[in-house]
Amino acid sequence: MSMHELEATILQLAVPGKGILAADESTGTIGKRFASINVESTLETRRAYRELLFTTPGIEEFISGVILYEETLGQKTANGKLFAELLADLGIVPGIKVDKGVTRLPNTDDEKITMGLDGLAERLANYKEMGARFAKWRAVLNIADNKPSRISMHANAEALASYAALCQDQGIVPIVEPELLMDGNHSLQRSAEATEATLHTVFHALHKHGVILEGIVLKPSMVITGTEHKPQASVMEVAQATLKVLRRTVPAAVPTINFLSGGQSSEVATAHLNAMNMTKHLPWLLSFSYGRALQDTCLKTWQGKAENVKAAQQAFYKRAKLNSAACKGQYTAAMEG
Repeated sequence: MSMHELEATILQLAVPGKGILAADESTGTIGKRFASINVESTLETRRAYRELLFTTPGIEEFISGVILYEETLGQKTANGKLFAELLADLGIVPGIKVDKGVTRLPNTDDEKITMGLDGLAERLANYKEMGARFAKWRAVLNIADNKPSRISMHANAEALASYAALCQDQGIVPIVEPELLMDGNHSLQRSAEATEATLHTVFHALHKHGVILEGIVLKPSMVITGTEHKPQASVMEVAQATLKVLRRTVPAAVPTINFLSGGQSSEVATAHLNAMNMTKHLPWLLSFSYGRALQDTCLKTWQGKAENVKAAQQAFYKRAKLNSAACKGQYTAAMEG
């Protein structure tokens, strides 16, 4: 394990006012997003869209790292430059999604477990040679009266901890991502209870596996009401509930917490992050690692047309800038105009 490598990567990722772009959509996921704008998902359209994002002028002001999909890590710009090299030259750290998706967890009520530990050490070594300096593994948990179950929490926490230990052994910073889905009718209180129990379990597993907390990025979901719950919690209620849970569960040794957006709209995800950062003297950096919440307007502006690239880049730049302001507690809804 190279502590020097881990420290150097964390220093580049955990920068006040900067966050991580999640551009690691699987072929199936990006295919659905392209279908929403009537663009066929091909090797070339996926490459062109990622190039649009990564070559947005000035994006390095707000983005410290980019999570890539395996396909994207090996792709090049139209001028023949590898994406990983392009990002590194901008001072943006290239990362890689390493999990293999989810499958049903036996002996549960259709809960999920993430796959991908087999052969992971060898894959990490290869990804590192290709330029990746951090990695991502996503655990997926549901919230209901009896979910996440103890089996689900422990199985996913063990997988996350095993992955994180393997990453650090290779000198790669692991993003630890336990996502509790928004889907359902759960209250804010139930969301808080489920999130607190999950994070306690995850950090217990990280400790057992000897994971160095100073060398990880935590990517949790926010504490929010279920999509079907009425009424929805206010922005400030979400911020207060999330911070309460984090204070109870996340050691101060963790350098940065980069939230996932988890299906929130672009504006709401930014407002929630901003509200949390209005609280001062927190032990960790609070930032973003958004996918759709950073890309949605950009994608809709692009429409797969070369003549729309500049306007799409401007939309992406603006969204990143607004989230940068939210990292400092300086975002206002008026800035959306």
